[in-house]
Amino acid sequence: MNSSSPTPAAPADLWQHYGAPSPEGTPRSVDARMYWDWYQRTGPGAEILGDVAGRTVTELGAGAGRQAAHVAGSTAAARVLAIDSSPTQHTKARALYGHVAGIEFIQADAAYYLHRHPRSTNVIYSIFGAVDFTDPRTTLPAAASALRPGGRLVFSTLAHYRNGSLPETDCRPADIPTRTGTMQRWVLDTTVWEKLLGEAGFETCQMETLHDPGDDSSPPMTTLVIWASVAPEPTEPTGD
Repeated sequence: MNSSSPTPAAPADLWQHYGAPSPEGTPRSVDARMYWDWYQRTGPGAEILGDVAGRTVTELGAGAGRQAAHVAGSTAAARVLAIDSSPTQHTKARALYGHVAGIEFIQADAAYYLHRHPRSTNVIYSIFGAVDFTDPRTTLPAAASALRPGGRLVFSTLAHYRNGSLPETDCRPADIPTRTGTMQRWVLDTTVWEKLLGEAGFETCQMETLHDPGDDSSPPMTTLVIWASVAPEPTEPTGD
């Protein structure tokens, strides 16, 4: 396991509460599968990342490291980079999953790190992570620049606000109160995501919605899963 911190001056850690030590003890075993939906109980798993065998996979906003640990421990990826800007989340992830081979935990602003490492990764993913909580006009171009030719970005995001309100039809965030302050979250309509991805340099874009009816203690939620690819390496013309 390696760790590095190539980041500019960091703002206040708004994820400090979530990075608190776990009462369940450490380390943890690797989850049997990964989920993309809000309630973490339905929909596709790691297969949506595509063929990761022998490749570098990067998670943006890795949090406590659960999903990155699954990718490292249950797929044939050669290297998994788990990026999170929160010092407490970074520390917690290392404590929980530092025993899993193949993960490199990196404390950094996601867009900053990606810009400094062009064409360095094959697959980038985010599960309600950095793509949700940083301006996509910054994050998406950074992701496109960091992907190798033909590389894929996969992320899940809210299809509507948690209270049921419709997503934004322009690229503007909402202020979300937390226990330690206020953070911004981008909840955008599908047409806005398509436009932003195209402007960022992605050539293809596909989307899937995952509906969960909820239950007595949780409201219905719809997750939007988006995957997009950059252009493959051009092929040399062949002579006659």
